[in-house]
Amino acid sequence: MSESIKSKRALVTGASKGIGLCIAQALRAESADVFVCSRSQRSVDETIGTLQEKSGTGKISGYAADVSDSKQVEKLFQAADEALGGLDILINNAGIGTFRATAELRVAEWDRLLGVNLSGAFYCSREALVRFKRAGGGWIINISSLAGKNPFAGAAAYNASKFGLNGFSEAMMLDHRSDNVRVSYIMPGSVDTEFAGKALNEKSTWKIAPEDIGQIVVDILNMPARTLISRVEVRPSRPRKD
Repeated sequence: MSESIKSKRALVTGASKGIGLCIAQALRAESADVFVCSRSQRSVDETIGTLQEKSGTGKISGYAADVSDSKQVEKLFQAADEALGGLDILINNAGIGTFRATAELRVAEWDRLLGVNLSGAFYCSREALVRFKRAGGGWIINISSLAGKNPFAGAAAYNASKFGLNGFSEAMMLDHRSDNVRVSYIMPGSVDTEFAGKALNEKSTWKIAPEDIGQIVVDILNMPARTLISRVEVRPSRPRKD
């Protein structure tokens, strides 16, 4: 068990499935107290139940919020304050994908995707930074994507959101590194989750497992205070040959 994570208070957005769920479990397994966020109360309740069934001693609680709405984010952090008594770690994982050619993208789709993937990270980070200033420090880890450096056809909105998230993460790190706030971002390639549109029972043996990203988060948090892993690129070691 990591002493650097034990009893730390962490908020994880987009925690109901996939990468977010595995990050929440990895933190709880290290005895962190975890506060999960998803868009519906049903998803939050199911996530808490799932995590309680797994090994881990950290407390688990949560709140339903749409991170693209700044007012809901304010209420989310107020709820986290009440449940955790403070905050040490923020994991901005909430994200959606819409994939179609630029000319076919609807304005509402663009606004929604950028609202969740980029504005949501800003709204949550802003709330966390206020709390970190009072506490004397904290850690923000943003879950980005290799799509944030490698554009591909049919992903103009998604690429834009992840390119933006990478730049936002770098600038935030420079803004607040002297405030004892460490900022990291993780850029996974193909991860074996429902995000790509496949069913839960369809497993891909060549893709990154979501629990691998949870392990990377733990590894980042375990670094000594003198060292910052600011960016992690991670990809399948043996990708499928088409």
